[in-house]
Parts: sequence; C-alpha cells; structure tokens
Amino acid sequence: MDATTQQTTQLLSRLIEFPSISSTSNRRISDDIAGFLNEMRFSVEETSYVDDAGVQKVNLVACRYPGTDFDQVGGLAYFAHSDVVPVPTWTGPKNENQSGANQSGGNQTGANQTETNAAFDPVLSGDRLYGRGACDMKGSIATMLTAAASISIDEQTRPLWIVCTADEEVGFDGAKHLVKHSAAYRDIVRAQPIAIIGEPTELNVVHAHKGITGFEVTSHGRSAHSSTDDGINANEALMPILQLVEEINQATRRDTEYHDPRFDPPHLSWNYGIRNSESAINITTQQASVWVTLRTMPAIDGQDLIERVRHKAAELKLDFKLYDGGSPVWIDANQPFIDELCQMTHTSPQVVCYGTDGGEFSELGRRVVLGPGSIEQAHTSDEWISLDQLKAGTALYADLIRRYCCQA
Repeated sequence: MDATTQQTTQLLSRLIEFPSISSTSNRRISDDIAGFLNEMRFSVEETSYVDDAGVQKVNLVACRYPGTDFDQVGGLAYFAHSDVVPVPTWTGPKNENQSGANQSGGNQTGANQTETNAAFDPVLSGDRLYGRGACDMKGSIATMLTAAASISIDEQTRPLWIVCTADEEVGFDGAKHLVKHSAAYRDIVRAQPIAIIGEPTELNVVHAHKGITGFEVTSHGRSAHSSTDDGINANEALMPILQLVEEINQATRRDTEYHDPRFDPPHLSWNYGIRNSESAINITTQQASVWVTLRTMPAIDGQDLIERVRHKAAELKLDFKLYDGGSPVWIDANQPFIDELCQMTHTSPQVVCYGTDGGEFSELGRRVVLGPGSIEQAHTSDEWISLDQLKAGTALYADLIRRYCCQA
C-alpha cells in the first residue's frame, strides 16, 4: 500500500468509528471533520438544526481560497453527507479484540447492539476496508480530505469548497436546511463551480438520476382479543386503498405516459407495503397504514397518481400524509464540463435510478455525481470499499482540485 492510500485508509477508519446513524446526532463526526479542515486552512461555516425527534444535526460548508473575491466564476465544490443507515445485522469481518468503544452507536440493545458496535469497528481485510459508511459515503469524504491535504493553499487560484450535510439517508433534510440557511452556500451559487456529489459511482460520471417521493394512508380501529368481536381491525378500511395502489402500480409499468426511456427501469418504480401496530396474532389490529414510494423523473412526478389516492383516502375518511422527498437530477450530458470530466475519468456519462441530495442543489448548473465505491456495497450487511477505489478516488479528486482550483 502506498503512503497516500495508507493515509486515506487511516482517515476512513477514523471516520467509520463515529456511529453517525441518521437517528442520532452527527455532531461528533462533524466536529472531527471541521478540525481536520481547519488544519488545512479552510474556513468552516457550521449551520445546525434540530430534527423532528429533537436531535441536533450539523451541516458544514468549508472553503479554502487565498483571496476574498467570491464574485468570480469557477472553482470546485465537493458535497458529501456524514450520516449512515442503521445496522440491523452485520456480517462483515470483526476485529478479534473489539474494544466496544462505539457503544453509543444507536438505539439498539443486546445482540443488535453488538452488531452495531462491530459495524463501526473498521476492519482491513485483503484489499477491502469494511465498516458501516465505508462505501456510503465516508470513503468518499476520506479521499477528498486526503486529496485536499496534498495540495497547498498557496497553489490555489480559485476556491475549493467541501460540504458535509446531515440526514441524506432520511429525506435529504440536511441539504434542504443548507440551501435555506447557509450564507456560505450562497457563495457557491454565485461562483457556479464544478459541483461534485461524491456518492459511490465507481468513479463514473453520473449526470442524471431519479428523485423520490411517497405518502402514507393510515386507518384507525380498536384493539381487542382476536377471539371476540369487540375489536375493529384497522386493515379492513384499507382494502380499497390497497386495491387502488396495486392498480396504479400496474398502470405505471404498462402506460408509456409514465415512462422515461432514458432511465432503466423507465417507470416510476412504484413500491408499497403495509404497517400494523400489532404484531401478535391474537390482538385485533388497532392501527394500520399503507406506505408508497415512487421514483420521480424530470418530467414525470406522478402527482396525478398521488392525488387519486389522496382523494380515495378522503372519501374513506382515512389519514393521508405526503412524504417530503427529493428531486431528480438531469444535467445535459453534452455540456463541455461533462465531456471534460469524462476525459479525466476515461468514462462515459451515465444515468442511474437511485437518488442523492444533489437534487436539492438545483441552483448549481454544473453538477455531477462522481465518487469512489460501488452502489452495490452501499447499505449492505458487510459494507466495504476496495483499496483500489480509495487510491483512484484520492488521485482523481487531487487532479480535479488542480484542474479547477489551481489554474489561472
């Protein structure tokens, strides 16, 4: 392992050790990243908010630039998120001498807590580094921080921004708060730099992706012992909603008006399920709900379909709640900066069907998703990133900094 890759790996291991599951505060990892950025002579703006559960969340916007004029056009802005998904099960390799230092890692107990601890205890095995967030997306953060550390501020002629948001995994709330409340983000908008969303793409240039939205319909009944007629099963009132939801599901697959052939699959990927308040078979269900998610596309948002369900729910006197989702991204692949990035990465522009918080940064006209690691490893029970991707990602990000921040 060369010295730069070793540095990236060590930094990534340090970041993995912060159990920054979205349901918890990302304060500790944000403070650590901010300290690292300060050492590299970045000025760091922090904006924070309290989520619906009363948990503090932190966004960082860091800028390094030898001057003060932000009216110029250009530079490079890198975007990442510091939160990770929960760890219901961990099947990756475990350290034999696990210290248990990460016991603040989530709201889990017993065996599940042990799994959580193991996921935040990084393991280097062969050519892979295992741990929750290794791929999505602390590996990307580590590569950018290492790349930035390899270049002096004295070499820069244009600004370099590094942005780390909260809550990407649960509704893009951090990015939404940033856009509304960050003065430093306004500097980025004025400069219109190349904007890199560092999510895992195996270092392919992704110029478009789907968005996501959804809703939930809830029915209320009355619980009782299931051997009696004293209860009201909340699922009964949901049956017409379920039938309508499945009819719409089939329509989105069949009707071309809901298709965009630029994506694969080309339809809205209408997905649904049922939640019940009771888990025991001898209790009549007191509350039940149908949830639906759909993957929106630039000109196909499915709002007419959602309204059909909303209208039916009102007719049945059921509760309807719309989810706050994320927007799709479509940047014209023929733009010169896309061609330039493809030349630098030796790839072709790609379209994907997953989403990122890049959809919230619609004021930035030169956005792409471009980061190390594969989406196939994201959120898995043995999440990992290869050392080759860490090495290549660090080298690419350093090249991007030199190209967009260090030339006259």
